[in-house]
Amino acid sequence: MRCIPVWLPRHLHGTMYLEFESIAGDRRTTATDIWERMMTRICVLLIVALGCLRMADAAERPNIVVILADDFGVGDIQAHYPDNKIPTPYLDKLVGQGMSFTDAHSSSAVCSPTRYGLLTGRYNWRTRLQEWVIAAYEPPLIAANRPTLPGMLQQNGYKTACIGKWHLGWNWPGDQQSQMTEQKNGQAFLNWDFTKPIQGGPTERGFDYYFGVDLPNLPPFTFIENSRTLPLPSAEFKPDPEEGIVLPTRFAGTPAAPNWKMQDILPTLTERAVKYVHEGAKHDAPFFLYFAMTSPHEPVVPSKPFQGKSGIAPVADFVMETDWSAGQVIQAIDAAEIADDTIVIFTADNGHSHYTGWQDLIKAGHLPSGPYRGHKGDIWEGGHRVPLVVRWPDKVEAGSENDQMVCLTDLFATCADAIKADLPENGAEDSLSFLHALQGKEAEVQRTNLVNHSNFGEFAYRSGPWKLVFKLGDANLEKSRGKATIPELYHLGDDQAEEQDVSTTHPDVVTQLTEEFQRLIDRGATRTGRRSANDSNVDFRTTQRKRWAE
Repeated sequence: MRCIPVWLPRHLHGTMYLEFESIAGDRRTTATDIWERMMTRICVLLIVALGCLRMADAAERPNIVVILADDFGVGDIQAHYPDNKIPTPYLDKLVGQGMSFTDAHSSSAVCSPTRYGLLTGRYNWRTRLQEWVIAAYEPPLIAANRPTLPGMLQQNGYKTACIGKWHLGWNWPGDQQSQMTEQKNGQAFLNWDFTKPIQGGPTERGFDYYFGVDLPNLPPFTFIENSRTLPLPSAEFKPDPEEGIVLPTRFAGTPAAPNWKMQDILPTLTERAVKYVHEGAKHDAPFFLYFAMTSPHEPVVPSKPFQGKSGIAPVADFVMETDWSAGQVIQAIDAAEIADDTIVIFTADNGHSHYTGWQDLIKAGHLPSGPYRGHKGDIWEGGHRVPLVVRWPDKVEAGSENDQMVCLTDLFATCADAIKADLPENGAEDSLSFLHALQGKEAEVQRTNLVNHSNFGEFAYRSGPWKLVFKLGDANLEKSRGKATIPELYHLGDDQAEEQDVSTTHPDVVTQLTEEFQRLIDRGATRTGRRSANDSNVDFRTTQRKRWAE
């Protein structure tokens, strides 16, 4: 019997053979018949081989969808805190399908810094931005040569998209350049040329596609697609009190799209994200979607189907719409039949806001920060402890919890680990993979310390259960500038509400943690064996004199 060898890809291992005589069969079979039957069998085998390759590729390079809510507290998912009062049925379902991390944190207690950390795997305070956020028309916080999470995935064959809130700065064209200014929003009323492309945005930081808003409460009030405003903000912004609460009234008269409606922002972004999932499912290349929601951040503008739905307050309605929005994207993944090949990560950029209806929530019995002290902006746990739920069918145990300490900077290394890619040597300095935790395995290297940063530039250094806080020297930020910070020590294992400062009874711990923190700063990196440089001098012992360090 003669056999014809057929070499298949290494994923299928070995060589298969076609039996020539079995094809020939009857001696009357012509050479043409033999050739046609042989080629048919080869085609069948190639189809099988390609199918196996696709299955192997999907296993090694899953789609990745990161859903980042905006000002969504650690206590805002009802499945995590059943006594809380805002229904979140979509996220409750996700909790039942994935793993919830109970010790997850954003690197900062406010927007821009956390987004920087998530996308770069580097602590935000290593940049020049030492307090607050990126203001209107300020330049990019992510340097052009800095490796990013989407850029790393792009290099590994992923299609990448950012849909939603950017809030990391652009180089806006106009009569002047975008600048880092000490005056907050000092460029909001200057002249800018919206007919020209905007440089330094998402599509120059690792994303193939972008659609969203710079942020919903600062000008220009319009959508942006890739590097163009869409539509042109040719009208003036006129806040409509009937749209919602905490509207940006101080920016009345600044550029806005004609007939701009703030209630349309979240539904439009949701529709775009759902569309991207369905389109991505049609292609062989895996995709990365970073869905940066604009809710429940102010302006608090729940759309009509959600107005009054909670029976509590507009911000509670907006939390419900946030749950719905995330649910639409997750349902799209399921409907597109790619759930088994897709990692879904839901989290938030910081704690729940205290100025959008906090007291209404507390009065109703809803605790946005759960049992923790503080809220958005704070150095306390309520400012930076966030929900983190990960779904990955057959890889992550459904309905499970994990108490591994995690920072959102760790998403970079975890995604790289999941697709077996190397981390860049010149980036992701503060990113540690928690893939082992997702898979229920022990790991030689895992996060044991953490640095958090407040709206006012305060630092906290966490080591195991200990948390060392460096508070402002005065209750007022401006009066604190240049003054020594005040160290306070808390043991979160015994005191999760941070009620008992034990710095005077454990001075040795204060000294040890202070020295550890200084070494981490000086080394420029958290990752073992890595050294890097901060963009400016970082001094946690003294309150910064300026928002933008020299």
